[in-house]
Amino acid sequence: MRFTKMHGIGNDYVYVNCLEENVENPSELSIKVSDRHFGIGSDGLILIKPSEKADFEMEMYNADGSQGAMCGNGIRCVAKYVYDYGLTDKTSISVDTKSGIKYLELTVENGKVSLVKVNMGQPELEAAKIPMIYKKEKVISQPLGVNDDVYEVTAVSMGNPHAVVYMDEIEKLEIEKIGPYFEKHPAFPEGVNTEFVHVIDENTVEMRVWERGSGETLACGTGACAVAVACVLNGYTNDEVTVKLLGGDLKIFWDRKENLVYMTGPATVVFDGVIEA
Repeated sequence: MRFTKMHGIGNDYVYVNCLEENVENPSELSIKVSDRHFGIGSDGLILIKPSEKADFEMEMYNADGSQGAMCGNGIRCVAKYVYDYGLTDKTSISVDTKSGIKYLELTVENGKVSLVKVNMGQPELEAAKIPMIYKKEKVISQPLGVNDDVYEVTAVSMGNPHAVVYMDEIEKLEIEKIGPYFEKHPAFPEGVNTEFVHVIDENTVEMRVWERGSGETLACGTGACAVAVACVLNGYTNDEVTVKLLGGDLKIFWDRKENLVYMTGPATVVFDGVIEA
């Protein structure tokens, strides 16, 4: 099976062109290829497939084999792949995902995609639809008991559930200890991605993320979008904000008039290869 390893600011996946390749057990394959010692090494597996509703379909799996609905960094890499590898010559494309069709604008330099702007759609704030079990309809800076501590949480879905937590300092956070307690918290029946955020100024924040099914990753595109929305809701930042992640920066803009979130960032090819599937 031919594959391409790509990353969006350090959030790396193994990509398979399913217009040419056939993957029968993607969940098992994701576990295999994601292993950083015995496999290729990645945060998961993304299949690029034909679509009757959009230009392409993206099907993503986490490192533990669970299927995800959407990946912001991953979809930028899908856009780069389909253009750079000659599957399309369009610089405006649509990609079908489990959380709906996303629309992408490609910036091309010297024949290759350098930046991708993604219309990530509308943020979902209603707790029941995130889904989150809570006493209030919307969870904006509300207390949540986690492992004998109480955290102020803002809950947002960007196609997958996010819990945003603000802190004065995140560098020394023992995220591997607290992250799993959020991920498996009974308030989140489908699990949750948790963003731990430090606000630098009204235009800039930094975050670390614990992703359900993958643990800490260098970046999470939907998480950065959820953080930007949460920051505006809590009065911390402007509508456009630079989100600094371990792997690099993303520009996020929440167009509140249209209620749409836009994410702009790079996508990078690491290498092509062949593996016995």
